[in-house]
Amino acid sequence: MPRILLTFTGFHDPYSRGLIGDEEQPGPILSLASARSFDEIVLISTPNTKAHTEATAAVVPAPVVRAIHLPLQDPTDYAAILSSLRGAVLPSVNEAKDAEIFVAVASGTPQMHACWLLLVASGELPAKILHVRPPKFVSRDRPLVAEIDLSAPEFPEVRYSVQREEIPSSAVADPQTAAAVLGLIGDHPKLRSVIEAAAAIAPATAPVLIQGETGTGKELIARLIHMLSGRPADRFEPINCSAIPTELVESTLFGHKKGAFTTAVQDQPGKFELADGGTLFLDEVGELPLAVQAKLLRVLQDGEVEPLGARKRLKVNVRIIAATHRNLRRMVQQGSFREDLYYRLNVAEIKVPPLRDRRSDIPKIALAILDRINSSLRHPKRLSAEALIRLQQQRWPGNVRDLQNTIERSVWLCRKPILDAEDLLISEPETEGDLLAQLPQPGEGFSLEDLLSKIRHQMILRALDTAGGNQSKAARMLGISPQAVHKFLRKAGQGGFNSGLI
Repeated sequence: MPRILLTFTGFHDPYSRGLIGDEEQPGPILSLASARSFDEIVLISTPNTKAHTEATAAVVPAPVVRAIHLPLQDPTDYAAILSSLRGAVLPSVNEAKDAEIFVAVASGTPQMHACWLLLVASGELPAKILHVRPPKFVSRDRPLVAEIDLSAPEFPEVRYSVQREEIPSSAVADPQTAAAVLGLIGDHPKLRSVIEAAAAIAPATAPVLIQGETGTGKELIARLIHMLSGRPADRFEPINCSAIPTELVESTLFGHKKGAFTTAVQDQPGKFELADGGTLFLDEVGELPLAVQAKLLRVLQDGEVEPLGARKRLKVNVRIIAATHRNLRRMVQQGSFREDLYYRLNVAEIKVPPLRDRRSDIPKIALAILDRINSSLRHPKRLSAEALIRLQQQRWPGNVRDLQNTIERSVWLCRKPILDAEDLLISEPETEGDLLAQLPQPGEGFSLEDLLSKIRHQMILRALDTAGGNQSKAARMLGISPQAVHKFLRKAGQGGFNSGLI
């Protein structure tokens, strides 16, 4: 049975701009054609997409490729779209006897997609709907192509395919797949080792201590352990111990009964009770007061919690995962952390590497962050190869969180569609001596004007960042006129400045 694909072409066909410089990546139609095989592909163009249709027809992989041009002056006019499809497309499709028809709804306007759905749902066009996901939404459990059969007894029936192969039922149990779903990006050996350790300890019930610098992704590792543990997916309770007021720590963890203290106007379950049957993640466990540490040790030993004001203990089945960026061994020596609790928590220890120890992952992480930011931008941004190199060379004291903050503020404050190395607003504490020591050595090919231009560029961007995007305030901070800042922004690139920051 021949397989025929019908699709409008769009501005992202046959290729669209990637995240790095001017690189190109396959558009929706090419992506679909690479995942599914078709005997014939019918490309439907409009006056605005005629060139895109011709370019797509030249590269799309199919034995037969046809182009049908619809003279639509308004690609949002439902009546005109339906009339054109009925007059120029459906007759040629109906001539194909015993063919399996597919309609793609990834290219074209939303009105075109709606017309396809109307024709298929009414039975006028006996076809199945295919949708191609954007790359950022593709994963093992949310693959590239979604197939919707509107004729299914229970509407809608959705089937998926990835590169013509079925999804293995064990995919969700694969550590690397689970890590990718959670957003743990990278394939450096040190990160892979952490993921493998998390997978190995996941089925056990023993406590886990995760250590690592701020921003390395300790909570993601904890979530990975929970995901692979077999415990209920929704029974993961995270709590930042450093963010709880001292007088509320005990009540937050263990709960309280009505009247236990002045403001206890009703019973309140604690985190242990909420996590019963699942996992309790104690982030920054080193910040817990010593008195609470003693009660936590009792819970770990007995598996029972005693809410404030309660007459009896509650039995709980909770897996404890603790994390800290502090040196707990040193805190034990200093008397600020209980030694018995330390050894009780440290049954299994996982050390998350800082970003500077897995530099090869930095470009991948940066592009993933940029992809997420672009989903909320009207005009997506890209990074030049030089910008990626600069990101990879930084030490990132705040690790992934530091990298994320840098990319976000750089994207919002730079008007250029492609961010270069000098457009990156990287926070680097510098003293006057450090700055002077970093000045380049004059020599052959050195340009003082280029150096001063780059410094001026960076200082204006940093001032705008500090001023929250307010141009007048940034100008006052730099001792220059608002007109100078405005001129800089206009010269820096095309596009509008983000008004939400003003």
